[in-house]
Formats: sequence, C-alpha cells, structure tokens
Amino acid sequence: MTATSQTDPDLAGIQENYLALARSKRWMNLVLLILFVALLVGGFNTAGNRNAGGFWDGLPNILDFPADVIGEAIERGHLLPGYMAKYLPSLIETVNIAAASTLLGAMIGLFLSLMVTRGLAPVPWLVGPLRRVLDLLRAIPEIVIALVLIFLLGGGPVPAMIAIALHTIGALGKLFSEVNENASLKPVEGLASVGAGWSQRMWLGVIPQVAPNYISYALLRFEINIRASAILGFVGAGGIGYDLRNTMSWGQGKFDEAAAIFLLLFLTIVIVDQLSSVFRNRLTHGLPSAKVTL
Repeated sequence: MTATSQTDPDLAGIQENYLALARSKRWMNLVLLILFVALLVGGFNTAGNRNAGGFWDGLPNILDFPADVIGEAIERGHLLPGYMAKYLPSLIETVNIAAASTLLGAMIGLFLSLMVTRGLAPVPWLVGPLRRVLDLLRAIPEIVIALVLIFLLGGGPVPAMIAIALHTIGALGKLFSEVNENASLKPVEGLASVGAGWSQRMWLGVIPQVAPNYISYALLRFEINIRASAILGFVGAGGIGYDLRNTMSWGQGKFDEAAAIFLLLFLTIVIVDQLSSVFRNRLTHGLPSAKVTL
C-alpha cells in the first residue's frame, strides 16, 4: 500500500511535466510560425518597394516564362536531340569543373579536418583559428568568390573551380572533422606506443576507420558542385551555365535550346545522383554477400 501511494504522485508528476513540455512546445511552434509569416510578408513588401510596385504586378505572370519555354520546346521537339549533342561539350566542361574542385577541396578539407579534430590535432592551439577559417570558407557563397576571381583572372573555368573548391574545403572540412571525432582512438594509441609519427597515426589509425564516410560525403558534395558550377556559368565562369544564360537572354526563338540545356542538366544530375547512391550504399553497407547453395 505504501509503495503504491508513493508511486502515484511520481506518475502524476511525470505526467504533469510532460504536459507542460507539450504546451511549451506548442507555444514555441506558434511563435516560430508567426515569426516566419512576418518575415515572409516583410520580404515580399521589401521586394515590392524596391521594384516600385512592379513585383506585385509581375507576380501573376511568374509562370509565363516556363510556359513559353515548354511551348517552344514542344513545338520544336524534333530539334532537342541535336541541341543536346551541341551542348554536350559544355556539360562535360561543367562536370570537369565540379570533379576537379571536389577532388581538390576534399584533399585539403581532409587534411584540415585532422588538424581541427580535438584529440587528434598535432597543434591544439591551432584548432580554434582553423575552425574559424573553415567557417569563413563555408559562409562566403561560391558566386561571390567567383565574381572576385573573374575580376582578377578573367572569365573561364579556372575561377569557377577555385571558388567551388574553397567552399568545398569549408564544407567537407567540417563534415570530415565530425566523422573523425567518432573514430576509435585505440589504433592511434597503439601506433603511438611503437613510435609512429602524427601522419602515420592518422594514415594508418584514423583514415581506414572513416574512409567510407569520407567518400560518401565527397560524392554527395560532387552532386552539389555540379549544380554550383552550372550556376556560376551565369556570371561568366564557363560551362553549360554560360550557354544557358545566352539562350535565355536571347528570348523567343532560343527557348527550345534553353529547354534542351535544362533537360541535359536534369538527366546529368539524376545519373550522378543514382551512381553516387550506389557507391555510397556499397561503401557504407558493403557488397551483398553471395549465397551458398548446396
């Protein structure tokens, strides 16, 4: 009887705390919703004021451009395969920009991730400054870096590659460092006990444990960089984005070519996404084991 009487107040207290937390969460969600709506309305009003009311007048016509592109593409559908073959070299250039920047960014990001991982860093006092460097590289958009480099180096794929690589260093450096923190330190301690240097401890003790995660994140970043390299073409960084800007700027009569470029980009991203998913699954889960039949 005593145990039951003591348990009932405890259950009542737990239930009361749960209901209080639920009410607090509902109020918090309501506040966030109101804040989101206020920011949305404020953003639309700012856009309308900056465009002297033209934003609201043009909002109903937002679907006119996609309708023109689709209509012209349907009308000249028999020309789309030829246009896709025409712009294939530009697409290859875009994929090359993404691949080179991903490889360069992943290599430097891997090194910096080991330098900023607590418990693995060879110089502990550098962890903080290097983390701020990675934060800065992630914070600056690729297009801003590309515009500065185009002003300094001129147009072409090189500024785009450097801009995407710098952003990739910041993103992958952060992700790789989080993966490193989950690695077991026992192999590292074992290598240290036999006199292995820092680079040997990292190469033999840490990287083999987390290499599948490294490659998985790098493949995911490669997909993102393909989109980024296409966008940077709009500011003169080369690739298929540059051709897309030209066809869209021309207006009527070139919308079928713009549609072909859109299709080419869409198919490329789908193919890369599927291949990356297959590779990531194999790296994280391994190959399916063969069944032995007797």
